[in-house]
Formats: sequence, structure tokens, C-alpha cells
Amino acid sequence: MTEEARAILEQFEVRKSQKQKEAFRDYLCPLLRENGYAPEIRLEKGLGRSCNIIVGDPETAKLIFTAHYDTCAVLPIPNFITPRNLLWYGLYQALLMLLIVLPGFAAELALLMLWPDAPFGAALGVVYLVLAFCIWWMLDGKANRHTANDNTSGVVTLTEILLALPEELRGGICGIYFDNEEKGLLGSRALAKRCKGAQKRALVVNFDCVSDGDSLQFFPSKAVKKEPETLALLEECFAASGDKTSEVVRSFGLYPSDQACFARGVGVCALKRNKIFGWYMDRIHTGRDRMFDGRNIDLLRAGALRLARAYGEKHGENS
Repeated sequence: MTEEARAILEQFEVRKSQKQKEAFRDYLCPLLRENGYAPEIRLEKGLGRSCNIIVGDPETAKLIFTAHYDTCAVLPIPNFITPRNLLWYGLYQALLMLLIVLPGFAAELALLMLWPDAPFGAALGVVYLVLAFCIWWMLDGKANRHTANDNTSGVVTLTEILLALPEELRGGICGIYFDNEEKGLLGSRALAKRCKGAQKRALVVNFDCVSDGDSLQFFPSKAVKKEPETLALLEECFAASGDKTSEVVRSFGLYPSDQACFARGVGVCALKRNKIFGWYMDRIHTGRDRMFDGRNIDLLRAGALRLARAYGEKHGENS
């Protein structure tokens, strides 16, 4: 890992408030300029205020590498994800919803115990207020101070790729640091709506939570699954070695991240395996998100460079 990328992990791990995001952008953009790029900070129109950092032209690029740079609020339990097991995925999401709803009804019960004749509207209002507070906490609560995997790992990976990308390959490739993924993919949705070329035609490879797990897995969209050549190219370029494995998931897979906003999106993450849950991801959105395996970033950077060269040869970008 380069010293520049390591600085992101050591100095800009928290990027939740506008001030924290601005400090990160103030570090990243001069770094990219020093390496021959012309990054654009784009305030996207949409729900909320999303400042995407764009390197290259997403409207004309054939290949786009992305990662979200915003970070989440700290939660009492992790966002446990099983992207290849729909049953456990659904059960855990239902549990999260239950944990959001229960405090509201507990507050209503407490109100009725203290005020048995409370009007129905007052009791219902308490439920709504507590629910609103729980939802606010999930989105805008206290910042998680440890974001090694989610998604400092993706930000470092994207930065490493851009810094290592040869100049002759840069013409047909774009890099995007998305804002507000944690609030519902707001930055990527806004860009996809504005840039139809990126939304419909480009291959969008999105790095999200890639440093905590020995299996690097690629989740292609339905459109990409119908492209045998693209699937084979991903497998060839991102082949792992040693105790690391890689897999392009051709069967069921549901990985919720920014690539979902693009027709030809591919989500990339690192997973662990359990006999009960199958492939899973844990620790994120909590103070335990401290695992940063630099070997994963090295493998992904090398694979991305091979993919970039293959795309350059295919589309005549190599000089």
C-alpha cells in the first residue's frame, strides 16, 4: 500500500460530517492532481446533498471503478450481511426492523402506564417520535470511529488503482468516489440519473467492504450475468492466490451497494464463511470494524490494472 493511501486509513478514517468529508476531499484532490488527473467535485442534484468526486468522464468511459467515501453512524449491533443466502439475509433485516420498532412501542407502553387515560393521538405520537429518532440515529447519529472495512478499504483500493494506472489507459476509464451511499445510495443514484452513458453502457466495478475476509467475491448485475465474455474476463483478471480466493458469483447474489444503480454494475466485497450462514460479512457499522488486510487491496489493484489493460486493448485505448 502506498504512503498516500495509508494516510487515508490513518488520518481520514471518519468521513461522516460535511467537515470531515471536506477534509478528505482537500487531501485527495491535490493528490490526484499531482498524479496527472483533473478531479471534479460534483454537487449532484437529488435527495440530499451529495458531493461526488469524479475522475474522468463517466458519460464516455467504457470502464468505471467506484467506491463510496462517506461513513456510517455507529450502531449497537453490526449490519450482518449474507449476500448469497436470502433466508438469513431476510431474517436479519427483519430483526433490524424489529429493533427499530420495539423502542417505539415500549415508549407507548410506558406512557400508558404513567398516563392510563392518554389520548390515542398522544400515544401514537410517542411511537412516531421514537421511530423517527431511531431512524435518524441510523442515518445521522454519532459517527463510527472505526471504518477500516466499510468503506475505507474501498476508498484505498480505488485510490491505489488510480495512482497506479498508466497514462495510456486513462482515456477510457473513470474513477468515482460516491457520497451518501450510507443514506440510500443517494450519490450514485443522482449520478446514474444524470449520466446515461454510465448508467446503461459502462462496466461499473464498485469496491465496498473489501478488507475483512479471505474470499474476494464479485456480484454482477443481471445484464452482466448475460455476458459470458465479461464474466470470464473478471475471473481471469482478478484470480487470487495463496490463502486468498476470488469468485464471480453467477448464481443468486444480493449485495446492496452503489453498483445497483447501474445496468452493468459489479459489486466487490470480501467475505468469510460459516457452516450455518454460508458466506457472510460482519463487524461493519460498529466499533469492531478495524480489520484491514492490505493483501486484499493489493490483489484488487493488480486485478483492476489487468482489467483496465484488457479494456484498453479491446477499445483501442492503448497507445
